[in-house]
Amino acid sequence: MNKKAWLGIILVYIIGLFLGNATISYADESGEVEGGFSYEVIRPENQIDKGVGYFDLLMKPEQKQTVKIKLNNTGDKEITILVGAYGGKTNSSGVIEYSNNAIENDKSLKYPFESIVKVPKEVKLAANSSEDLNIEIAMPKSEFEGYIAGGILLQEKDAEGTKSQSQQGMVVNKFAYLTGMLLSEKKTDNIKQEMKLNRVYATSKNHRNVINVNYSNIQPDFVDGMTTDVQIMKADADEVVYDAKKSQMRMAPNSMIDFPVSLEGSEMVPGNYRAKILVTTEKGGRWEWEQKFTITDEEADKYNARDLTLVQEPGLNWRLILLIVGGLLIVLLLIYLIVRKMNKERRKKELIAKKLAAKKKKE
Repeated sequence: MNKKAWLGIILVYIIGLFLGNATISYADESGEVEGGFSYEVIRPENQIDKGVGYFDLLMKPEQKQTVKIKLNNTGDKEITILVGAYGGKTNSSGVIEYSNNAIENDKSLKYPFESIVKVPKEVKLAANSSEDLNIEIAMPKSEFEGYIAGGILLQEKDAEGTKSQSQQGMVVNKFAYLTGMLLSEKKTDNIKQEMKLNRVYATSKNHRNVINVNYSNIQPDFVDGMTTDVQIMKADADEVVYDAKKSQMRMAPNSMIDFPVSLEGSEMVPGNYRAKILVTTEKGGRWEWEQKFTITDEEADKYNARDLTLVQEPGLNWRLILLIVGGLLIVLLLIYLIVRKMNKERRKKELIAKKLAAKKKKE
């Protein structure tokens, strides 16, 4: 093996020690239909607003109805469409989600969308064909005022998605297409907005220390133009230690929100605290709460250990040290072997040269 080959081995080893793996994450987004798959909402006679692209249906107690979405495959291969029916929930940013997420249902929700609306798990579409997706609706027996709100999610099973580069590595965006569905039995104009504070507690979000303010929209109607303003202080003081404010938020009917107050990279300190909370809406709704809460020693230790923004106590990283020492030893060994081989070849050449010189001298 020549000198260049040995140096190549050394370089590959060193790169292997310090090069991390790229992370591939998946994101589902609603967007324009692309490729060979498309769909069309077939609006039934009881569609309230015929100018919208989603289902807005006027229903009756115990009514059963089948509505349809036409699925089209204009490609030359069979495709499978994954189907899901999901109720509307509110995420921590004040955005309504219709997906299979981990957000819990609020206690005020009497009729979960998933128990009212049923869809098949998947639909196979032959090449250059169309098929109706049947959506079965079975309304509850009791009459209600407000909305049962959700969405029908459609996603091509084997779609490759589009790749993009992010700070975390390569991201593959797989697109899902959402059709909203609102079910109501009467006008909702007279529903009075009503909020309820549930609790304030310390936790961790995306490996960052936060204090969550959990409150609920306990009415079966949407809340628009919502602003949340939170101030956190010690229980026996008025100085604000943490605060957060966000406007233009929305809430789904009968849903809760975990509104986060970031500690902005600071260490979570155990103790007794107070939270002052103000929530307002564009319709004039206003709720003010004051809630005491405690951060225990165990909670502070647990969440501080998870927070990646905190400067950890300096210490010896023995694993890294062993990797570096091992790498250096291997590099030194390789260099030694290369030098030894080169010296051996040089001595061999010198010996041959001496023998040739001696032979010529005798001649």
